[in-house]
Amino acid sequence: MGYVVSNVAVAVLVAGAFWVARSVRRSDLWRGAAVDLWRRRPVAIVVVGIYVAIGLLDSVSWVGGGGTAAGDLVAQHKPRSVIDRLFPESFKERSYSAPFATAEFYGGQPLGNPGRHVFGTDILGRDVLRLVLKGTRIALLIGGLTSLIVIPLALFFGICAGYFGGRIDDAVFFVMSTLASIPSLLLLIALIMAMGQGPVQVCIAMGVTSWVGFCRVVRGETFKLRELDYIQAARALGVSEARIILRHVLPNLMHLVVITFVLLFSGLVLSEAILAWLGIGIDGSWGQMIDQARDELARDPIVWWNLSAASAALFGLILAVNLLGDAVRDVLDPRTLREEP
Repeated sequence: MGYVVSNVAVAVLVAGAFWVARSVRRSDLWRGAAVDLWRRRPVAIVVVGIYVAIGLLDSVSWVGGGGTAAGDLVAQHKPRSVIDRLFPESFKERSYSAPFATAEFYGGQPLGNPGRHVFGTDILGRDVLRLVLKGTRIALLIGGLTSLIVIPLALFFGICAGYFGGRIDDAVFFVMSTLASIPSLLLLIALIMAMGQGPVQVCIAMGVTSWVGFCRVVRGETFKLRELDYIQAARALGVSEARIILRHVLPNLMHLVVITFVLLFSGLVLSEAILAWLGIGIDGSWGQMIDQARDELARDPIVWWNLSAASAALFGLILAVNLLGDAVRDVLDPRTLREEP
């Protein structure tokens, strides 16, 4: 029933996206920010949107339909996503084939689907384009889910330490210092080996090891905010501490949350690629494709298309997200606004 949870999650995300779009249209401030963002980075927004659409299509699955071998009863009762249905079992080959080739790379035997493999096939005859498309969902899951773990943790501990100070600040700072003193890669590997190599387990392990940096930023910003006049006035009028944090402190940290989410995403996706290089990544990820393709570079002739396709997909996502993050920072931070010509 895991595919049902995935389908529900996609429905929630799509509904949330429509709600955010509707809220932005109703607010003059956010509508102007969205227009400015589109003016600055239209290509990056389109590229990120394509990646997100591919990830959502690979997350919508159901049982039934064609595309599986007639005698394979297990495959017939296995849920398949939209991406899987675009590449049926008949699209597989016996072994390597180069992009748009009509014959096998080794042996020269004719292909079952000549000229239709845009990025060629791997050693098992699987279409590389299909593997790249399915890796998109894992990259978005690693970047998105881990960010949703990191940001609430950092906000909670950072605001508590910065606003209340005293022993709470000492305790939070001790935890941050302890985690910062441990090599993050070694701690990450230890957590993954203890919890397992599933996508959720990897996201949790990466979240536990990635919240310290943003927590420091939140703590320092909260130190500054708690001394401002309007917060002092609210405290003098008897407003509760929880209400002050929710109504005055947290909203003034939202620009940091948006910027951190965009920038943190890139680092997390690259971290998974490093883990895959060490042999503890997630099955089907771009990092695993790159790790498996390094041995193919020693073949004669070289099998180059597996490495090139995965690397290009990873590079495109990271570059688009970084450009989008730069534009988001310019739009949300008044100090970086450029003068209009």
